[in-house]
Amino acid sequence: MKQNRTGTERAGLFLLLLAITMTAGCVERRLTIHTEPPGAVVWLNDEEIGTSPVTVGFNWYGDYKVRIEKSGYRILDTHRDLPRPAEDYFPLDFFAEVLWPGTIRRDTAWNFTLQPAENPTAEQLIEQARQFQEQAQRQWRSIPEEAVR
Repeated sequence: MKQNRTGTERAGLFLLLLAITMTAGCVERRLTIHTEPPGAVVWLNDEEIGTSPVTVGFNWYGDYKVRIEKSGYRILDTHRDLPRPAEDYFPLDFFAEVLWPGTIRRDTAWNFTLQPAENPTAEQLIEQARQFQEQAQRQWRSIPEEAVR
């Protein structure tokens, strides 16, 4: 009878630990990027994440490299900081991610406005080509003759 009771106690302890594990805390972090106009291709840290509006999960806070492209608009290449909330610092992070019985959701949204692309005039293109040509000639003249051979 004593063995049966010990087995029951073990089963009860196992079920208690299983219940605690199943109800343990969880933090869901999501970042949504909106663009005006919508439909732009978005990259985070050089990884394409989709077409705006787009939502992705993330694991860390800090600096993110953002690149946004849409035909007919200037390419937007920038950085954004995603600041850490209080519960992401020790010891609150342990409480939030392990002990809290529910799920904590952190939703962040970034909005970007794209600027229309400006096509240069023919005169501007010719002037830019002339400047490139002059620069190339100056660099060519600065190379020592023995390096060319």
